[in-house]
Amino acid sequence: MATGSARWLQRAFSVEDDEAGAVVAGFAMFFLLFAGYFMLRPVRETMGIAGGVHNLQWLFTGTFVATLAAMPLFGWVAGRVRRRRILYWVYGFFITNLLAFAACFALKPGDPWIARAFYIWLSVFNMIAISVAWSVLVDVFTTAQSKRLFALMAAGASLGGLVGPLLGVFLVGPLGYAGLSLLSAALLAAAALAAWRVHRWRDARPLPGDADMPRQRALGGSPLAGATDVLGSPYLLGIASFVLLLASVTTFLYFEQAALVEARFPDPKDQTRVFGIIDTLVQTLAILSQLFITGRVAKSLGVGVLLVAVPLVVAAGFLWLAFAPVFAVLAVVMVVRRAGEYAFVRPGREMLYTVVAPEAKYKAKNFNDTVVYRGADAVSGWVKAGIDMVAQQPAVAMVIGSGIALVWAANGAWLARAQRRTSPSP
Repeated sequence: MATGSARWLQRAFSVEDDEAGAVVAGFAMFFLLFAGYFMLRPVRETMGIAGGVHNLQWLFTGTFVATLAAMPLFGWVAGRVRRRRILYWVYGFFITNLLAFAACFALKPGDPWIARAFYIWLSVFNMIAISVAWSVLVDVFTTAQSKRLFALMAAGASLGGLVGPLLGVFLVGPLGYAGLSLLSAALLAAAALAAWRVHRWRDARPLPGDADMPRQRALGGSPLAGATDVLGSPYLLGIASFVLLLASVTTFLYFEQAALVEARFPDPKDQTRVFGIIDTLVQTLAILSQLFITGRVAKSLGVGVLLVAVPLVVAAGFLWLAFAPVFAVLAVVMVVRRAGEYAFVRPGREMLYTVVAPEAKYKAKNFNDTVVYRGADAVSGWVKAGIDMVAQQPAVAMVIGSGIALVWAANGAWLARAQRRTSPSP
C-alpha cells in the first residue's frame, strides 16, 4: 500500500510507487552533504581573498596538487573496498579531517597557513565527496530512472546549499570556525547514513547486471585505473573534455568575481555577506528548476538540452561582461551560470555515466570530477592571470571565455548523441 507521500511524489514528479523511499533517501543525502559544505564555503571564499586576489592562482595550483595526491589514494580504496562501502570509507576519512581542522581553529585562530590549508582542503573535499555521492546514484539507478529522478534528488543539494549559508551566518558567532567544522562533520555522517538507505533500496530490487558485478564485491584494478579508463575511451574522454571546458569557464568567472567583489566591498565581513547572498539566490533558482523543469526537459527533450543550454547562455553572459564589466552584471551572470549548472548541467552530466561499466562509475568518474576539474582550474587560473597582465583589459578574457563556452556547448551536444547510441533499448 503506497503512503500519502509516495502517491504525491508519483503524481507530481513521475516517481513510481516503489521508488519513493530511494528518492527521499537520495534527496536527504544531498541535502545533508551540501548543507555541511555550503556552511563552510563563505568562510573559504573570505580566506581566499584574505590572501590576495593576485595569489588565487597559487591556491588553485595547490588544490590541483592536493587532488593529484588524493587520486591514487581514492583509487586504492575504490579497488579494494566493497563497492557499496566506498562512500563510507571516503566520508569517514573526511570526517576525521574536519575534526582535525576544528582542533586547529580552536588552538590557532587566524593562522594564515591553516587558512590556506583549509581553502585547499575544502576545494578538494567538495569535488570528491560530491562525486562519490553521484557515483552511488549512477550505480543504483538505471538510465531511464535517472532522467526522471536525478533532478529531483539533486534538489536536495540545492536546498542544502540554501540552508548551509544561513547556518553559517547564524552559527559562526556562537560556534566559531571550530564549531562549524564539528557540525559539518556530523552532517557528513548523516549523509553517509542516507546513502546506506539508497543501497538498501536497490538490494531489495537487484538489476540484471548485479549478478555479474555485485555491489558486495570490490571493484579491483589499479589505483590509477580511473585515468587509464578515461584515456582509453573516446566517450569518457569526451566527458573529461566537457568537465575541462566547464571548469575553465567557471574559473574565468570566479577570478572576475573575486576582483570585482574586492574592489566593491573592501570589508571582509561584507564580502562574506555578498558570497552568502549569491549562494542563496543560486540555490533558490536551482531548486525551483530541479523540482519543476529539469526532469520534464530530460524526459521529453533528452539529455542534450541539459548539456547545451547553459553553455550557450554563459557565452552570451561573457560578451555582456565584456561590454559592461561591473559587479551588478557579474552577479547576474554568476547566479545564472551556477544555478544552471546545479539544475541542468550537473544532472545531465551524471546521466552520461549511467551507461558505463561499474568500475568507471567510481574510478573514471572520480578522475574526471577531481583531477580533470582541478587541473583545468589550475591551468585556466594561470591563463586568466596572464591575459589580464598582458592585455590590461578584462574584456579580452571575457571574449575568450565566450569562445570557450561555445566549444563547451558543442562538446555537450556530441556527448548527448553518444549517450543515446550507447543506451540500451527501453
